[in-house]
Amino acid sequence: MRFTSIASGSSGNCTYIGSQSTHILIDAGTSKKKIEEGLRALDLSLADIKAIFVTHEHTDHISALHTILKKYEIPIYATNGTITGIRNSDKKNEMTNSEFIPILVDKEITLGDMVINPMTISHDALEPCGYRVYCEGKKIGVATDLGCYTDYTVECLSNCDALLLEANHDVRMLQTGPYPYVLKRRILGDTGHLSNDKSGELLCKLLNDKLQGIFLGHLSKENNLPELAYETVRVEIEMGDNPFHASDFPLIVANRTEISPVLSF
Repeated sequence: MRFTSIASGSSGNCTYIGSQSTHILIDAGTSKKKIEEGLRALDLSLADIKAIFVTHEHTDHISALHTILKKYEIPIYATNGTITGIRNSDKKNEMTNSEFIPILVDKEITLGDMVINPMTISHDALEPCGYRVYCEGKKIGVATDLGCYTDYTVECLSNCDALLLEANHDVRMLQTGPYPYVLKRRILGDTGHLSNDKSGELLCKLLNDKLQGIFLGHLSKENNLPELAYETVRVEIEMGDNPFHASDFPLIVANRTEISPVLSF
């Protein structure tokens, strides 16, 4: 089983999870070319992808869907709200014949040797979700675009073997940066994005002996730095009320525009 980020950031997101027989993407929010390059590095192509699971309808999560679906008949799994958002997007006329399969949060979908379980997240989209993927006795969690987290979030992401977790912004950089006040307020709100500090705080609740790797994802280009996200989360782990150290796990900042290191199980 393999897990990696093909692209992750405020400008585009795509995550790969695969076994020997089943290969899926979570989101297709970067260019088709970059997705193809990332898959090629895994000795795969879009023809190998069995499904694309979409977290929500914002452009940085769906921008390549219409170009992919022009050539490949890949089923798209998403909540009803997200499907509505995609169909209302500016590319709706190019995706009329696509196979959209509605899903419900906390209701499992079996696809080949994988079980995918959507989870509710707090974000300003129609019906956003994160995902838990089970395969070969492993559990992978993918949760970005989290304005906040709750006990439900912690329960959903507990006992993971690997995680991709949002570390979107540094609060001080955002507050003193050039964004208009309304946008700053949105990002900082409960349906916005998770800061570096909050990401580390949440991660401290999710650390476990099984964990084999953590990606920090969806970094803001304007309001964060990879080094800052890494260091902030590292310090939260070291200072947190848990028996673990940051050095106990690979802690990887997901690359914005190209494939990140691959975690293999």
